[in-house]
Amino acid sequence: MEDVGRVRSPELLRASRRILVLSWASLVWMIGEGTLGLVAGVQGGSLSLVGWALGSVIEGLASAVVIWRFTGSRARSETAEARAQKAVAVSFFLLAPYLVVQAVRDLVTGHAAEASLLGLLVTAASVVVMPALGLAKHRLGRQVGSRATVGEGTQNLMCAVQAAAVLVGLALTATVGWRWVDPAVALALAVWAVREGQEAWEGEEDED
Repeated sequence: MEDVGRVRSPELLRASRRILVLSWASLVWMIGEGTLGLVAGVQGGSLSLVGWALGSVIEGLASAVVIWRFTGSRARSETAEARAQKAVAVSFFLLAPYLVVQAVRDLVTGHAAEASLLGLLVTAASVVVMPALGLAKHRLGRQVGSRATVGEGTQNLMCAVQAAAVLVGLALTATVGWRWVDPAVALALAVWAVREGQEAWEGEEDED
C-alpha cells in the first residue's frame, strides 16, 4: 500500500475528495438500505434480512469514521480508526447472540420467513451497488495509504455477499419452501459477526 507521505499534495487532495464523496454516498445508502431492509425483514419475519439490515448500522459507522478522518486536518489521523474498531467490535458482539437465539427459535418452532417484494428489491440493489463502491474505495484507499478506507471498502463488498445470501435464502423459501434456509443464513451471519468482532477488537489490518 502506498504511503500517504509519498502521494503528491494535489493528487492526495483529489483522492481525499473522492473518498469523501464515496463515503457520504455509502452513508446515505446505508441509512436507506437499513431502514427498508429492517421494515421488510420484520414484515416478512426474515431473521437474516433483519440481521443484514442491522449490519448496515455497522457499515454506516465505518463510513462516518472515514468522513471524519478525511475532513480538514484529520485527513491523516489514525485515532478515529482505532476508536471506531472498538465500537464496531461491540456492535458485532451484540448482533451475534441475537441472530443465534432467533435462528434457534425459528428452527424449533418451524416459523418460515415470507419473501416480500420490498425485501427482494433492497437486497438485489445492494448486490449491484455495493461492489462498485467497495472496489472504488479499495483503489483510492491504496492510492492514499488509508487502511481505514480500504477497510470500509471491504465492508461494502461483504455487504454485497450478505445481500446475495439473504436474497437466495428468501427466494428458496418462497419457491421450494425450504424453511431452514433463513435460520441457516442467520447462523452463518452470527459466525461472521463473531469473527469480524474479534478482528476489530484486536485491531487486525489487511496486509498487502
